[in-house]
Amino acid sequence: MKFDFLFQSSPWFIPLCLLAGGLYAFVLYQKNTNWSKSQNYLMSAFRFVSVSLLCLLLLNFLIRQITQTVQKKTVVVALDNSQSMLVAGQKNLTDLVANLTKLKEELKAEEYNVSFASLDDETNQELENLKFNKKTTDLSGLLSGVKNAFEGENLTDVLLISDGIANQGVSPASNSFNFAVHTIGLGDTIPKKDIAVKSVYANKVAYLGNKFPVQADVSAFGFAGKSTNVYLKQGGKVLEKQTLIFKQNDDLKTVTFNTTANQIGVQHLVVETDVLGGEFSGRNNHQDLYVEVIDGKEKILLLALAPHPDIKALKSIIEKNENYELDIKVLTENPNPDVASKPYDLLILHQLPDYFNTYANIFKPIIDKGTPTMFVLGNQSGTSYLNQLNQVMQISSQAGQNDKVTGAYNQAFKSLNFETEKMQLINKLPQISVPFGEFKLLPNSEVILYQKVGSVQTQKPLFVVNTGAKKSAIFTGEGLWAWRLEEYQLTDKQEVVDDVVLKVLQFISAKDDKRKLRVYPINTEFLLGEKVVFETEIYNAIYEKLYNLPIKLEIKDEKGIARNFSYSTSPDNTKFEISSLPAGVYRYRASTTVLGKAELSVGEFVIKDVQLENLNLTADFDGLRQLSTKTGGKFFKNNQFEEIKKAILNHKVPEKIDATEDLKEMINLRWIFFVILALLTAEWVMRKYLGGY
Repeated sequence: MKFDFLFQSSPWFIPLCLLAGGLYAFVLYQKNTNWSKSQNYLMSAFRFVSVSLLCLLLLNFLIRQITQTVQKKTVVVALDNSQSMLVAGQKNLTDLVANLTKLKEELKAEEYNVSFASLDDETNQELENLKFNKKTTDLSGLLSGVKNAFEGENLTDVLLISDGIANQGVSPASNSFNFAVHTIGLGDTIPKKDIAVKSVYANKVAYLGNKFPVQADVSAFGFAGKSTNVYLKQGGKVLEKQTLIFKQNDDLKTVTFNTTANQIGVQHLVVETDVLGGEFSGRNNHQDLYVEVIDGKEKILLLALAPHPDIKALKSIIEKNENYELDIKVLTENPNPDVASKPYDLLILHQLPDYFNTYANIFKPIIDKGTPTMFVLGNQSGTSYLNQLNQVMQISSQAGQNDKVTGAYNQAFKSLNFETEKMQLINKLPQISVPFGEFKLLPNSEVILYQKVGSVQTQKPLFVVNTGAKKSAIFTGEGLWAWRLEEYQLTDKQEVVDDVVLKVLQFISAKDDKRKLRVYPINTEFLLGEKVVFETEIYNAIYEKLYNLPIKLEIKDEKGIARNFSYSTSPDNTKFEISSLPAGVYRYRASTTVLGKAELSVGEFVIKDVQLENLNLTADFDGLRQLSTKTGGKFFKNNQFEEIKKAILNHKVPEKIDATEDLKEMINLRWIFFVILALLTAEWVMRKYLGGY
């Protein structure tokens, strides 16, 4: 701890303060016969010091106090508590916990701080309560979490205990850490005799009545010349069966099934192999697969006045979504298209209506049906006729008068989620042609993109969506094709522009939910062991939220077994949680009575049993050695705890010192007041005693 003084005025005032105190004492204590010379000097000293201090207080000094402390060294024991660690055997794990607990106490005795961390994303855990049940292993994430949690502390060493099997994240050796990582390898590095379904592939979405492929990779070790059956099952029923013959000791085979989507909803399929004699584990002989079967695609009609590069750009964007079926009609090439044969869910008009409203008899009946519509303007768009058709905005412009603009993202737009950082790419895209004139937004319209002229962002809209009852949108520019080409030139991808267009199309085509009761899971897919969380919304006739109504929730699994629950909501809690559901597809049915009328909400969700920890049971110590070498640590075996302790104690690093600075004004120091009071009191008592008063 040390002190120093900071002056807020010139230090030349200090001698003046001392001079003032000295003059005061000199004038007051001239030679006096009432007391002795020594008593006169003592009282004059009291007066000199007290007056000088009072004058110094007027200068308002700052006193800086600096306190320095040496931080204790910190050691973190990071334990891989994934399921694959169980292969090492329960006895080895029990001994490991005991040895780590002993190591912790020994390091604490050497003035170290010791903490534990695991894949549970928690620090300072108790090892005795740790369970080896994590279904994935991300060693890089574990070490990065330790680095963030102990930032600012004197973290010198991390002891990582693992089998080296990582199935998520990047290799930890590819990251940089400012501490030494010592590793302990636990497990067996000798490959096991085993057959495993490594991975399964299928489209996430299939259409009712269509055939779709299911592909699986099956690996085998130690079964050269042997064969096994591979099954595609649903609900315990075998849909298809194939036989694989393994020709090598370490072999990988791919099998493809073709099955039919014959039921709407999420379908649970299983790819499974026979368990052969001598296999180390049968837990990895199957994998689950979930495919959503839907009844047809959402139909989109794109009506265009004439051929244009923007039409191809829109086609490429829309076809990215497998749930869309797009029909394109160019009216100058086919003036009488058949648009009445399909019930279209969404209408896109490109440069329609035109100057003369030529084809109004084709698209106006579709709009009048309430079909959500997106207008894409161009040089031949007739804005006066457009104003009569849309509820998005009014445009006042003269035919043939155009302006060249770029786009600027409106960060205040909240109806759809766009990443602000990614949307900055819009600023770099080339100019496009827009009508020159005045733009007036109509009620419930929100701007996604503004027009930007040169480097100046205007308040004129470029892309607008109406969020009212009849959703629609207008893109006022001509040149989407140029935007997509430039984005690819800049990023080698076509994501940002496509994402904006697709999200707008999804938004305006979404059906309004008029139900009074809405019960839905916060995710459509959960991992086994996770809580299934339902969100609940209840509304009255004018869609004000209601609470405290009893809700009955029935959940059925694939076998038809029902689980029944009852709950109610409150303004502070609209969620309901269910734990311990097995893996599979579940369909739920929620019901309640709102204002005397029965209301119902139905849906489905999936619980997946991830088998990543069972796919590879052979320990990999090479990655652990590489990590330790890179960070200045060492690799150890499970029985080398004395060597581990020595490595940590012998790791010499510069001490880390914490310094805290405290600034105080001199006038706020209470002890100065009491010093001055004591001096003046002592002087007064002496003068009184000696007859000076």
